[in-house]
Amino acid sequence: MTYKKDIRDHIFAKVRGNKYKAQISAQGDGILSGIEFLERTCKKLGIGLKTCKKNGARVKISEIVATLEGNAKQMVLGEEELIGWVSKASGIATAAWKAKRSVGKGQKVVCGAWKKMPLPVKGLVRQAITDGGIQYHIAEKPFLYMDKNYIKILGGIGNTLQSVRNLKGHTLVIQLKGKPKDLVRAAILSAKKRCDIIMIDTGKKDDIKRIDSELRAKGLRSGVQIAFSGNIGIEDLGKLKKMPVEIIDIGRAIVDAPLLDMRMDVTARLIG
Repeated sequence: MTYKKDIRDHIFAKVRGNKYKAQISAQGDGILSGIEFLERTCKKLGIGLKTCKKNGARVKISEIVATLEGNAKQMVLGEEELIGWVSKASGIATAAWKAKRSVGKGQKVVCGAWKKMPLPVKGLVRQAITDGGIQYHIAEKPFLYMDKNYIKILGGIGNTLQSVRNLKGHTLVIQLKGKPKDLVRAAILSAKKRCDIIMIDTGKKDDIKRIDSELRAKGLRSGVQIAFSGNIGIEDLGKLKKMPVEIIDIGRAIVDAPLLDMRMDVTARLIG
């Protein structure tokens, strides 16, 4: 026998008038995120959200995150749609929180990789990064991030910096890639043109020391922050905390962090 309607309507026909209580619980320790998406989905499905923890809350294994009320079909639909939002977002938030705890004094960690996420989940990822206690942008707004494509289009570092020299009140960030000698020359020119943040986007730690040393030798290090990015894992922060770098931009290690596993269990029947 086949059904044109949702087969769950047939399966739950005898309990259609019943309502149930359920709870979502964490299956690991971490930082909670994605709650606004949970609330939005509950509203869409008609599920009553009776209690719920807030974004940024620390949760432990088996701790209750939310309690829900609804009919049988709403319960099984909720298990399919609710957990993913909170589980994925909380995994990102937890990784961001761990990264923040791992950096050295005077350093900050950020995560700009949300820009590479599909449009429908960009908001979720940005919120999760924030809930983990770090920023999803390299500097406070307003800022100008002049990346490799700007530099290529405008014809080099000098032309790029010249094109923004009259834009006052913005923090200027320049992204540097390439061979070590080219990096050093570009960093010196950027510092001379009063660039605020030099982003070394090579993933090579030796480039940090090399550029820091050259800028100091020429009296250009004061007032310039060095940022570093490129395939950085949270496990790398132990070494980076000892290096002359003020900002560390972690990408995949945060946005592709494992889920903070959740489960949803029906716990009681409310109406017979």
